[in-house]
Amino acid sequence: MLRLPFIALANLFLLLSSLLGAPFRMLAARHRPAYVRFRLTGDPSYRQQRRPRFSLGGGSKPEPSDVTSLERFGEDLRLLAKDARVKGIVLEVEELGLPSAKREALVALLAEFRAAGKRVVAWAVMVDSDSYALMCAADEVLLAPMGRLELVGYAAEATALGEGLSRVGIRGQFVRRGDYKTAPELFTHPEVSDIQRRTVETFLDERYSVLVEAVAAGRKKTAEEVKGLIDVGPFSAQRAKAAGLVDALVSEADLPVHLGLVAAPPAADSKAPAAEEDETELEPLEMYLETVPFPPVKWKRLKRRTRLALVPVSGMIVPGKGNAGGRLATADAVVKGLRAAGRDKRSKAVLLYVNSPGGAAIASEQILEAVQRVAKKKPVLAYMDQVCASAGYMVALGAKEVWSAPHAVVGSIGVFAGKFDTSGLLKLLGIHRTVLTRGANAALLSFSRAFSEGERAALEADVEEMYQSFLGHVAKARGRTKEEIHALAEGRVYSGLRAKDVGLVDRIGGFEEACRHALSLANVTPGDFELKTYGAAERKMSLLRLLMGAAHPQTYAVCPMSWNLGGQEREVLASLADETRWGEWLRQWGRETRD
Repeated sequence: MLRLPFIALANLFLLLSSLLGAPFRMLAARHRPAYVRFRLTGDPSYRQQRRPRFSLGGGSKPEPSDVTSLERFGEDLRLLAKDARVKGIVLEVEELGLPSAKREALVALLAEFRAAGKRVVAWAVMVDSDSYALMCAADEVLLAPMGRLELVGYAAEATALGEGLSRVGIRGQFVRRGDYKTAPELFTHPEVSDIQRRTVETFLDERYSVLVEAVAAGRKKTAEEVKGLIDVGPFSAQRAKAAGLVDALVSEADLPVHLGLVAAPPAADSKAPAAEEDETELEPLEMYLETVPFPPVKWKRLKRRTRLALVPVSGMIVPGKGNAGGRLATADAVVKGLRAAGRDKRSKAVLLYVNSPGGAAIASEQILEAVQRVAKKKPVLAYMDQVCASAGYMVALGAKEVWSAPHAVVGSIGVFAGKFDTSGLLKLLGIHRTVLTRGANAALLSFSRAFSEGERAALEADVEEMYQSFLGHVAKARGRTKEEIHALAEGRVYSGLRAKDVGLVDRIGGFEEACRHALSLANVTPGDFELKTYGAAERKMSLLRLLMGAAHPQTYAVCPMSWNLGGQEREVLASLADETRWGEWLRQWGRETRD
C-alpha cells in the first residue's frame, strides 16, 4: 500500500520538473543539433547497468556521448528517428572489444535507424578489422587524416611448449579422452598438431568470411576485391581513401564543417576577413534533450515490469567460495545466484548466460544440479555468445533450451587430467626429494616423479568414467544416445552455427531474442521487461595464470580455442603485472577437471 503514494509523489515531481524546464528548452529549440554524437568504445553491456549511488574508486564516469549499453543506444536511436529535425548521428569508434554477437546487434540497430531515413556517419582515428566491419554498416565512413586502418584479417598463434618445458626438466603428463581434446598438447607436444591446426583454421575461416561479407556489402565491392585489399593492408589514412575503404579524411575539429553544420573557413590565400574563432562541437544526446520541449520522461510505474533473472557463468569454472579475485566462476557464487533466481517470485524465467572455456568437473556438476533444480520451478534458457566449452557446455545442459550466437565457440565435450613431472628440473637445481607413501596411489599427483604404471592406469580409468558420465549428461539433455554424442564429442569444437547443425544447441539468436523467448517459455508476454542479475559475473582466466600455476601437481583444463581466438594474447600480456599469487587458485582444484 505504501508503494502507491510513493509512486504518485515521484511522478508528480517528474511532471513538475518537466514543466518547469519546458520554457528554457523551448528557447533552446532553435539550437537543436542536426547530428547527435555517440562514442562507441570498449565492450558495452547488452542491458543498462545501474550505477551505485556511492562508489569508492569504482571507475571513471562515462563521457556523456559514451554508448553504455545496447539497450540504451537502441532507445536513443528510436527517439532520434522520430525527430524530423535530426538528420542523423555521428558514431565515433574507438578501441572496441566486442564479441561478434554484440557487433551484429549493433549493426541491426544502425540498420533500423537508417531505414527511418536517417544517416549514420562513422568516424575513427584508428580501427582494426572487427571495428571496421561495424563501421561499414554506416552511410559514410570517415577517418582522421593521421589515422590508420588495420584491415589485415585475422591471425591465431597456436603454441606448443612441450620441447621448451623439457629443456628445463619439466614434462607434462596428461591422460585425455578424445583426439580432439587438444588442450593438454600445449604442455606435451613439441609442435602444434594437425588436429589443433585444423580446428583453429576452421574458426579463422568463419571469422574471415564474415569480415569479407561485411566490408563487401558496406563498401559496394566484390568479395574478391575485398580479399585483395585485406592482403595489402594495413592502410594509412591516405591509402585507405585511395582504395575506397573510407569516404573522406576529416579531423575531429572539421566534422561539423564536413557535415554542413557550419561554413567552411576561408582558404589561407583568401582576402576575405577572418571570422572570430568559434569552435562548433557535435553535441551528445544529453545536449540534444535540452533542446526538446518535452523530452521522454521515465515515469514510475504503478505496475512493475516483468522480470527476467540473469545468472552469469563467466570465466574458468572452479570449486570454492567467493569470487576468487574476480577471474573465476566459483561454484558457490553461481549456485547461490541460481538459488536466489529460483526464489525470486517476480522473475518468471531465468537466462543462464555462459561465457566459459571450462573448468573443474566437480564444480560443473554442482552448477548443473542447481540449474536442474531451478528448471523444475521456472523455465531456464542457456545463452552463449563467446565461449561455452566443456564444463561451460555441461552447465548449460540443465536448461530447457540452449541458444547460441552464430560464431560462439561451443562443445569440446571431453576430459583430460594430469600433472607436471619436475624431477628433471629438481635434479638440475640440485634439489633432492624423497616420496614416502602409504597406499599405492598416494603420490599420484606428486610433481617430484612421473606416474607409475599403476597410477597411470588408475587415472585413465577415472578419466574414462568421467567421459562416459559427460556423454550421459549430454545424451539425456539432447535426447540422443551416448553413441551419437560420442561421435560429436572427443573434444571436438564447433561454432554456434555448426553446433546447431549437429544438434548441440537448439537455436541461433541474439541476446535480446533469447531473453524474450525465455519469458515466452513461462507464458509471459515479454513486452518491456527488466533484467536482474543474480551471482557475480567473473572475468576470464588468462592462459598465463594457468601456465604459471603449473608448478603445483594438479590437473588442468582449458578449451583449446580460448587462447587462440578473441584477443587472449593481449589478456595474457596484461596479466603479467598481477600474477603474484599464481598458484593459490590451483590448489583448490580437484584431481580431475573438465574444460
